[in-house]
Amino acid sequence: MTDKYQLDTLAVRAGIERSQFGEHSEALYLTSSFVFKSAAQAADRFAEREQGPIYSRFTNPTVKVFEERLAALEGAECCIATATGMAAILAMTMGLLKAGDHVIVSQSVFGATIQLFVGVLKRFGLDSTFVSATDVSAWQKAVRPNTRLLFLETPSNPLTEISDIAAIAAVAKKAGALLAVDNCFCSPALQKPLELGADIVIHSATKYLDGQGRVLGGAVLGKREVIHQGVFGFLRTAGVTLSPFNAWVILKGLETLKIRIEAQSASALELARWLEQQPWIDRVFYPGLPSHPQHALAMKQQKSGGGIVSFEVKGGKDAAWKLVDSTRLVSITANLGDTKTTITHPASTTHGRITPEARAAAGIGDGLLRVAVGLEALDDLKADLARGLKA
Repeated sequence: MTDKYQLDTLAVRAGIERSQFGEHSEALYLTSSFVFKSAAQAADRFAEREQGPIYSRFTNPTVKVFEERLAALEGAECCIATATGMAAILAMTMGLLKAGDHVIVSQSVFGATIQLFVGVLKRFGLDSTFVSATDVSAWQKAVRPNTRLLFLETPSNPLTEISDIAAIAAVAKKAGALLAVDNCFCSPALQKPLELGADIVIHSATKYLDGQGRVLGGAVLGKREVIHQGVFGFLRTAGVTLSPFNAWVILKGLETLKIRIEAQSASALELARWLEQQPWIDRVFYPGLPSHPQHALAMKQQKSGGGIVSFEVKGGKDAAWKLVDSTRLVSITANLGDTKTTITHPASTTHGRITPEARAAAGIGDGLLRVAVGLEALDDLKADLARGLKA
């Protein structure tokens, strides 16, 4: 199917295997285990001599449909679904790396991702070096003989910095390492990192893939030889598993992914243009604006600027919090990718647990706010933010 159809069709049809009942909507298999016809079949399933479901910790038909559909959208050979986006990063690192290995990580990643590398994985002997998301030479200089993985987000959270995937992929290849790209902000509707040279794609399916703020989920995608043995082996044993119900919900989200993110991107661009004209704002960060430092690269790698707009308010934290507290329509929450517009103050929420030095290195100031644009009327969003700006 992946060779025949476009993304819109794959988002609705890929991965479907109907049961004997011929259901039109994907079936939801809420079961912990599966029954075998014989002891011999059970042995063959466990030994992987025969394909088929065994136990929902690592083989469930509903989860399998989600994995195959997302793999089709990303152009990947293999997809392993996980309980959350952070579980996807954990499964990738624990499944593919070992104590003594070295990882190069962008400074501009989600706060919990930084905590995972420096606060958790370091205890297990994994060494990490953090570099600029946009300086390819910094990635090259950070390479060591034991470097096994390069990890980045593009666009980054929350400043929407754009990394040159193809250039950093070349650095990884020369070093004999893997390049993993978190594609959360764009989704395959706007960007396909594997086509640009990445080896692995990470998703927090909680965000745009679900798209309505309902459930948690994650995924790791790439070539079968890379993903199946290491990542699947870790998930099978450790159980960082996506539930069948959550998989089914996200499948429904994938059906509207393209139309949602196109509409949100269009509104985000207009909102960013409007914000640039407001006297209470120092700077707007949005890849679709010509003022963005990596605008040209973004337009080369992505189909549009995406749905995330960040901006610095004059007056620092006090002014930023006043703006947030003055909103009446926009939701004050750290989630993103929702049909409902959300606003958050990264320095005290998503990046609040990292050190002030790490925040400064990532460019996250006290006056910074991040808006994830939803599907409301644009004039209503402007009016809501204008109330806060005047406050």
